Amino acid sequence: MNFSNLPFSMPEKALLEVVGLPYPLVASGKVREVFDLGDAFLMVATDRVSAFDVVMREGLAGKGIVLTQISLYWFARATALTRHHLVDDHAARIAALGRDYPELQYRSMIVKKLKPLPIEAVVRGYLSGSGWKSYQETGKLFEYALPEALKESAQLPEPLFTPTTKAASGHDLPINCVDAAQLIGETCFEQVREVSLQLYQMGVARAAEAGILLADTKFEFGTDGAGQLYLIDEVLTPDSSRFWPMESYAPGGPQPSYDKQFVRDYLESLDWDKSPPAPSLPETVLSGTLNRYIEAYAKIVR
Repeated sequence: MNFSNLPFSMPEKALLEVVGLPYPLVASGKVREVFDLGDAFLMVATDRVSAFDVVMREGLAGKGIVLTQISLYWFARATALTRHHLVDDHAARIAALGRDYPELQYRSMIVKKLKPLPIEAVVRGYLSGSGWKSYQETGKLFEYALPEALKESAQLPEPLFTPTTKAASGHDLPINCVDAAQLIGETCFEQVREVSLQLYQMGVARAAEAGILLADTKFEFGTDGAGQLYLIDEVLTPDSSRFWPMESYAPGGPQPSYDKQFVRDYLESLDWDKSPPAPSLPETVLSGTLNRYIEAYAKIVR
């Protein structure tokens, strides 16, 4: 794919680790590394690739840039629905960061210091992934009853909120709404569910304009010292969402996608137990996945 029309440059090599910064590293996740700036956190999206909660050996050069730019697009639009974690003078502070560390400018966010909630807020509009497996085994989507004889990738009667635990390592696991409410408090839970469904519908509407179906997605939230809720981490990216081309949508099996399902599908074809160490990814899978991320950016953001 031609990257010359992008409003940012793509690196030749994948950034798998952030080194050489004068700030303390306070967290390192599957994709992002977080540094303490004193009054805020610097969140840097690397080019690491994870699937089934396992980090792959290889990276996708520029993936972190694409994820960050898509998230910034959505954070700007989410302000109509909820508070978010970006600092108030974000653009100016990122520009200043870029003068000292140009390689980090487009893959970084400077964010408020918030306490992440211990759940991930998953919204599903279609029957796919672990939701499809749940339906095959039980006839339900986790705790929700569904009509009989639905096909894989079928649209659900309405979008459903299916939270998961948030594991520091290993696999996130489904949790029912009652247990999730007990974990974070009933009032907070109702806020998270309502805002998540609204954000999903916002994503559905914009994706449809771009000829894309937003099958499902996950959001993360945090709270400040006063208990106010904020949208954090990433929003409606190919890492956190399933994006399907509308023109080729056909229930009854897996769908072509603009996300890392391409990586998952390859891994599912292997004799691998989805535990570290990860198998190697061939160049065809790496380049094919990056092209899908770029296409999602081009269709949704531009």
